[in-house]
Amino acid sequence: MSQRGFDLTQLRTFVAVAESGSVSAGAERVFLSQSSVSEQLKKLEERAGQPLFVRSKQGVTATPAGSRLLDHARRIIAMSEAAFEDLHGRSLDGELRIAITDYYRPLDIARILKTFSEQHPRLKLHVTVLPSAVIDSSADDDASFDIGLSLRLVTGNTRSNSRRVDAQSTVVRREKLLWVSSADASPRPATPYPLVLLPSSCQLQRFVVKLLDEHKVPYLVSHSASGVAGLQLALKAGLGISCLNESSIGGGVVACPPSVGLPALPAVEFHLLPGRIGESERVSNARTALMRLFS
Repeated sequence: MSQRGFDLTQLRTFVAVAESGSVSAGAERVFLSQSSVSEQLKKLEERAGQPLFVRSKQGVTATPAGSRLLDHARRIIAMSEAAFEDLHGRSLDGELRIAITDYYRPLDIARILKTFSEQHPRLKLHVTVLPSAVIDSSADDDASFDIGLSLRLVTGNTRSNSRRVDAQSTVVRREKLLWVSSADASPRPATPYPLVLLPSSCQLQRFVVKLLDEHKVPYLVSHSASGVAGLQLALKAGLGISCLNESSIGGGVVACPPSVGLPALPAVEFHLLPGRIGESERVSNARTALMRLFS
């Protein structure tokens, strides 16, 4: 009798490559060589009986069949991990409050939280989007959240406004910071540069203004947005330029070419805040589980 179904290891590799957009990036996520990942994908496609990826110099994109399998694979992996945690007495229940910066993978965060919820079906999630400065300032207090994920600038002399956050937090992701504008905008915007900014409470936006002032780059604030989603809409509409981390660049928004002459930008890191003294085992276990999904 022939075996039906898919190999779980191959599905994990498939998901990593699909989400990363390339075999090399996917290989890093699953800690395998590119040749091993390519071999697993080949076997998975043979099992599926059809191509799952379209390959190009820019990377890989899922075929229609690949997109359908991706949805199934995420659920299969989530249920497998939920079963494992339950049998080892680590299944989570109760309520969990999470605070997340809106710069963190806005196109993927709903899926990530859905996966976490599927892995722990008895856990009720409360998710709040807050500025990183607010999340960090509450690191040592009785805050309105149990687990916080904030954005930090990597600028050579400092990575944060909170020494404790830097010393004990966990870096789950590092990304490039890029100058961006509408895909339909002129490759050389007129000066003074029209800036689209968030409120001054955002550390990243304060950094941008300070950087332009230090380099004596002429600019004017053409539009203000209340959050990253509003910033993306304003950029897509061609209302100006701004800077975003790679995973925040949505459709209709592209990186500005180096020839524009804007100053170089640092990288950013996403930090999962450390646990508070006396926190419950449930919150500690949830932080460990989220760490895997946030990376």
